[in-house]
Amino acid sequence: MRVVVWGINYAPEFTGIAPHTVALCEFLRARGDHVEMVTSFAYYPTWQKRAEDRGQLYRRDEINGVRVHRCWHYVPARVSAIKRILHEGSFVTTSLLRVLSLTRPDVFVVVSPPLLLGAAAWLAGMIKRARYVFHVQDMQPDAAVGLGMLRAGWFTRALYALEALAYRHAARVSGITRGMLETFRNKGVPESKLIYFPNAIALQDETQRPRGRFREKHGFAGDDFLAVYAGNLGVKQGLDILLDAARLLTNPRIRIVICGDGAQRDALAQRIGELQLPNVRMLPLQAGENYSALLVDADLCFITQQAGSGTLFFPSKLLGLLAFSKPVVTVASAQGELALSVSEGGFGVNVEPGHPAELAKLLDDLAADPERLRRFGTAGRAYVQQFEKSNVFSAFARELDAVVAPG
Repeated sequence: MRVVVWGINYAPEFTGIAPHTVALCEFLRARGDHVEMVTSFAYYPTWQKRAEDRGQLYRRDEINGVRVHRCWHYVPARVSAIKRILHEGSFVTTSLLRVLSLTRPDVFVVVSPPLLLGAAAWLAGMIKRARYVFHVQDMQPDAAVGLGMLRAGWFTRALYALEALAYRHAARVSGITRGMLETFRNKGVPESKLIYFPNAIALQDETQRPRGRFREKHGFAGDDFLAVYAGNLGVKQGLDILLDAARLLTNPRIRIVICGDGAQRDALAQRIGELQLPNVRMLPLQAGENYSALLVDADLCFITQQAGSGTLFFPSKLLGLLAFSKPVVTVASAQGELALSVSEGGFGVNVEPGHPAELAKLLDDLAADPERLRRFGTAGRAYVQQFEKSNVFSAFARELDAVVAPG
């Protein structure tokens, strides 16, 4: 089977959507499919292209046997609603031209966001006479409206029309949570088109990794209680609640560590300075073995969500935290997918956005209760088994086979 995977994020990006697209491409290649990836020049989460990529219109790479077609796109230094539209629109335009130049595939796998890739896939599919599977990582219009980044009006109506077009013409529509599938149903997608395709992880034995490397490197004491957020520093994450909670902590050994990059990094750093928070530390985004060392030494990990981001938020990085048996404290709507997963899996505690005093008390309580933390970690490792990579990808590959099968 010849597969073209089409999405804006890919290696060498190592956080967000990219690692899951990489894993899919490499799984399909390993089972004998011919796989090509159409993507951008790496930019996420720093929102900067690497020096060697700047000024290039197109380039062809090969990564672990996968042919990767890179396409120019606009990357703004500061992200705003209009600049994000230009950012995504530029990629859709240049990548569509690249897709049309490739040999006809048996199927396209289109990763959204960007939402507009659905319309581009419909057009490419008509020209190439190939079907597409529309895989949704984030309900982009719903989240943008919920966060107040877009106001209801003609533009949002146009976005929802594009969304409906992508669903209507897709051979299949897949989502990373059961809640997403229910939303697709409510938007009129027939049951026969729906695929549950969660993000997946390769589970390994993490118990043998040495402890203390991250603490020693960054000057943390052995008895410091490290409460860590690692990942994108954007509006959607609502990280101000961590700073507000830090002001209210009573345990002097608790250290809130924020590792990452993104559009809100400078604003967060400025506010930490203004509040004079000695118990908060900002560090660069950690990758590879540095990220593993961070997780080994963390006492608990945060996943946060701004109020209004929608109920379908389910960050892929959660799986990595659970694989390392880390207790998780989430900040999210109690009715949302993330909070429901915490309750179902029993691997942590959820606090609703806007309640920093509750979060501070929870951290003080957990820092004094190592047995409760141990139970959360054990439960998380058990919960994450359902997302084991080979099972998840095998099921999705069978759906692709069904799409391309005659008749």
